[in-house]
Amino acid sequence: MAEQFTVERREGRGKHHSKQMRAAGKLPAVLYGHGEDSVSLTLSADQVAAAMRHGSKLIELTGALTESALIHQLQWDPYGVDVLHMDLMRVRAGERISVEVAVVLRGESPGAKEGGVIDQVLHEVEIETDVASIPERLHININELQLEESLTAAEIEDLPEGAKLLTDAEQVVVQCNRPQEEAEEEAAEGAAEPELIGGREEEKEGE
Repeated sequence: MAEQFTVERREGRGKHHSKQMRAAGKLPAVLYGHGEDSVSLTLSADQVAAAMRHGSKLIELTGALTESALIHQLQWDPYGVDVLHMDLMRVRAGERISVEVAVVLRGESPGAKEGGVIDQVLHEVEIETDVASIPERLHININELQLEESLTAAEIEDLPEGAKLLTDAEQVVVQCNRPQEEAEEEAAEGAAEPELIGGREEEKEGE
């Protein structure tokens, strides 16, 4: 379901104006696309925060104008906490677009219960889908993920009907690794083993 933003047209420019807007609980944005003129807008910071929490991509704009738009790019503060500016791209009903969607793990890994460490290598995948079918997130089930095994993008389970996975299907999304200390101990034992074998052979030759 699309989030709704109530927007105003923005006339002022510059850092000082943007700072005043943020102090008033608003954010600057730009709407563009489909060969039309770009429009400078003001958004509610609370509505933007809600969209970020929900993982929303598709936005319905109301107020100063009525448009469907896609959250295209965000500018964050240096700490990656607050959104400072938002780029919105016009979209039309029935249009197919490419979009990055978050991947969330679902279930419990048997390998983790044996002491393995879950490492999510890929947190987003790119898909092509109808604008009305953009999911807030996708899931991959780790209930069968054993120690030293991995799952790829091909195993994402809830792509929307008609959607196409653009990310390489063989790209690893999540893996279950041995704890680092245990892996280092095994590597050290493996490296030492040839020296021990060589030592025994030399002792036999000496006898």
